[in-house]
Amino acid sequence: MKMLPFMLCLAFTMWSCQPSPQASEEEMMEKARQEILQAEKDFAAMAEQEGVPAAFLAFAADSAALNRNNRIIKGKAAIRAYFEQSTLQDVSLKWSPEFVETASSGDMGYTYGPFRFSAVDTAGQQIQAEGVFHTVWKKQPNGEWKFVYD
Repeated sequence: MKMLPFMLCLAFTMWSCQPSPQASEEEMMEKARQEILQAEKDFAAMAEQEGVPAAFLAFAADSAALNRNNRIIKGKAAIRAYFEQSTLQDVSLKWSPEFVETASSGDMGYTYGPFRFSAVDTAGQQIQAEGVFHTVWKKQPNGEWKFVYD
């Protein structure tokens, strides 16, 4: 009987020292959010420094899809062809993520925020657009984040 309080105290102490599964899931999700946010920022920086086509090809997953002009462009090869066929000049695309969220699994997430686009068409007319972008990200087997939908 004298051992019962000691055993109860020991059991409670051991139970209270166990890490919370929910806390580790939250930490995993926060880590994924930070990684996705960094990938989005790197993506935007590359678009400014090396051009839009280079950035989209570098950050696209092989199975990525783009929604452009109410048309879905599926796969990295089709994305490459889309940019190669473009006749726009002086293309500028700037964006900044305002929000990032991730799945509880930590392997998918999405971002959104404002964008500004400008270019010159073949007639020499300035094209400008602004709005809200939405990108879906997926963690690749090698640990990199690539977009699967933009």
